[in-house]
Amino acid sequence: MPRRVTTVQNAAGSLYGLAYGDALGKPTEFEDYAAIVARYGPAGPTELTGDPALVTDDTQMALAVGESLLAAPEISPDVLEPLLREAFLAWAQSPDNNRAPGMTCLRACGALAEGGPWQRATQASSKGCGANMRVTPVGLIPGLTDDQRSGAAQLQAALTHGHPTGLAASELTAYACWFLRGGLAPDDLLATLRDRCDQQRTIYRSDWLGDLWQQPGMDSPEGFIARGWDECAAALDRVSAALAKGDFAGDPCLATGAGWIAEEALATALYCYLISPDEPVAVLGRGAASSGDSDSIACLAGAFAGAARGLAAWPAAWQHRIEYADRLARLAAAWD
Repeated sequence: MPRRVTTVQNAAGSLYGLAYGDALGKPTEFEDYAAIVARYGPAGPTELTGDPALVTDDTQMALAVGESLLAAPEISPDVLEPLLREAFLAWAQSPDNNRAPGMTCLRACGALAEGGPWQRATQASSKGCGANMRVTPVGLIPGLTDDQRSGAAQLQAALTHGHPTGLAASELTAYACWFLRGGLAPDDLLATLRDRCDQQRTIYRSDWLGDLWQQPGMDSPEGFIARGWDECAAALDRVSAALAKGDFAGDPCLATGAGWIAEEALATALYCYLISPDEPVAVLGRGAASSGDSDSIACLAGAFAGAARGLAAWPAAWQHRIEYADRLARLAAAWD
């Protein structure tokens, strides 16, 4: 395991990187690639606009997860679940929830509001990227055991997205931030995540997930979770193949997927990041210049770049121009 390094404000770099990518991808999310290039050039948008520069539900929900972690006296399923439920419902009911929120999250929040077990509220068939667009704070909080980090990553996904691939992709997204924050070389990231797919393939965290696995067509908890890990492993293999080709021009979604589903959001964000990990602003532009779920791709790519390089990865002037800067700063101060 790599040495943990926090001297360059890795948590801040990742949190702000997520928000910056989200803001840059916000205006391109529903545009096709040709229209984006015509407007911004092939590098995509690389300058924040607006004061503040507005973000989407991706950052709003990442803050909900992060603030739930910060409020928790301990990271356990019994403590964290009600905090996440409360934060998600507050987001769903907020007047600021007007940024094209995902229907899966809204449906699940409507069911969570009824107060029953979350396993009955989750959208069991959904593996949309809403599961992992918000999970990166789980990879930034220090001092967790492997079970706590994995369990928290999967639980925050499972409250709304009950598909096993949403759970596995969320865990991998969190661990990508954790590994990069700790000093893992970007060149080693894909192999490390791929190994985790193999190592975790049949580990079902019943303390965190309860009876979620009992879904049609599933005959065991191990078989349920293995489906998610296998789909994520295949997505990571597509990233490796795309990087090996060495031709990075054009729409990144054509190489690794449009990002509307969890494993593709992870894969395409990793692809956008690993093309040029030493050029973080270029990473954001590349993620935003995509024909799929541009804000989610760019926000995850920004979270990875910032976790590796710290707050200095980003233009200093952006820090005070991004929406929710005070909330981002509070989390960063707690975890750096």
